[in-house]
Amino acid sequence: MQLSMTQAIYKNFLGHAPDWYKQVIAAFLIVNPILFYFVSPYLAGWMLILEFIFTLAMALKCYPLQPGGLLLIQALFIGMTSPEHMFYEIKANISVVLLLVFMVAGIYFMKELLLYVFTKLLVNLKNKRALSIAFMAASAFLSAFLDALTVIAVIIAVGMGFYSIYHKVASGKDFHHDHDHSSDDDVHQPSRDDLDNFRAFLRNLMMHAAIGTALGGVMTMVGEPQNLIIAEKASWDFGEFFIRMSPITIPVFFAGLLTAYVVEKFHWFGYGAKLPEVVREILSDYNEHMDAQRTKRDNARLLAQALIGLWLIVGLALHLAEVGLIGLSVIVLATTMTGVIEEHSLGKAFEEALPFTALLCVFFGVVAVIIDQGLFKPVIDWVLIFEGKTQLVMFYLANGALSMVSDNVFVGSVYITEVTKALENGQITRDQFDMLAVAINTGTNLPSVATPNGQAAFLFLLTSAIAPLLRLSYGTMVYMAFPFTIVLTLVGLAATYFGLYELTDVLYDLHLIEHHIPGETDSPVAH
Repeated sequence: MQLSMTQAIYKNFLGHAPDWYKQVIAAFLIVNPILFYFVSPYLAGWMLILEFIFTLAMALKCYPLQPGGLLLIQALFIGMTSPEHMFYEIKANISVVLLLVFMVAGIYFMKELLLYVFTKLLVNLKNKRALSIAFMAASAFLSAFLDALTVIAVIIAVGMGFYSIYHKVASGKDFHHDHDHSSDDDVHQPSRDDLDNFRAFLRNLMMHAAIGTALGGVMTMVGEPQNLIIAEKASWDFGEFFIRMSPITIPVFFAGLLTAYVVEKFHWFGYGAKLPEVVREILSDYNEHMDAQRTKRDNARLLAQALIGLWLIVGLALHLAEVGLIGLSVIVLATTMTGVIEEHSLGKAFEEALPFTALLCVFFGVVAVIIDQGLFKPVIDWVLIFEGKTQLVMFYLANGALSMVSDNVFVGSVYITEVTKALENGQITRDQFDMLAVAINTGTNLPSVATPNGQAAFLFLLTSAIAPLLRLSYGTMVYMAFPFTIVLTLVGLAATYFGLYELTDVLYDLHLIEHHIPGETDSPVAH
């Protein structure tokens, strides 16, 4: 049937997104100018925020860059904000942009080492509870120094590799044979039962690793993009960020490990699946096969990547340069020492980061709308009515609730921008600002594990090629994350209410962080 030009344009609009989704976005684009010009710019601004959150929540239907970008372009044209203000917000957060562009690309060239480490963990640790905790702890450690998206990408590569190896052997083929691991037609009993058990086992590990990225990502300024935004606004370096967050993040980390142990031990929420012995034998054989084939050059690459990883940790910990520049140095060193010098080979490293970098620039455009229209001022003023611990708890809960349904980078960047304005206007002291920055960071990072919407690493796992192979659906992820959502949120809340003030006073006394006495300038820049 021949399509008319109108039908062809409609089909092309947002590609394979469902018709109802296309119609909703079109309705948004029609309603917004009417609200802005004829009803209320303030109401139109809030409508834009809700629409943008909708595109983030529906990320599985269509990547948010396209519909969110359309909404922002319209907002710029009708005057909700200006291109100059959007550009100013991007320039003010250039360190975050460079983090995503260079750090993620740099770690791409260290994947071989990370794959090697996780492979050894999976093959050699036979106790499932110990393996789960090791996967979670390793993911947390890596996410504290690397980008969580990169860490989960490595975990996915490990899981995909092992799944395809067993699936190939269970289908009657050898390691070197070509094989389509998306079809179970050649897998027969009893191998099919082992395959189902192996799927459950890998589902457990994928979720433990994803939770681990949240536990580690909240600790440092490079763990999540919004952490770096918060650190920039507060003028904290790597060490100060870690120390200020530690009264909440350290208890939460151990609570997460304990939760992993409990759900594995009692087989709650889909956990506790064991690796079938026949699968372990096949994976061990494959591991020995790969070790035997590894050459001196392969070992030299692993050694070089380990040394570059050490440089990365030292460079970040001592704040030897801006995070993005350290990432750039990793690209140069890793490619130099591994022989990747062709332009087309370098280009692949940037594929994972650039779509999210573009989306982040759209975030900053929406932040400009929020500032120009004063959208969050009443909310911030209301929360600032509260005092002391209650104020911290309100910020923690407000950020957590929004981060469960929206992207935590967006939520964190909006709230820290508004709190910075409150500081500059003299509504809060510098010490209050520091406490609120901690509450905002932990609030966006911990409760957001509830759904794939909140954490980019979770969404990346859900939309990856391994998710359908392991039967890891949206509902399954929410169900398996539920015990961690409850524990991490409540422990973080308790630490915010009962421990943050007291432990921060101890940090002041030990001169680990700076205390701002009344009368000093409260400007983050001066700090």
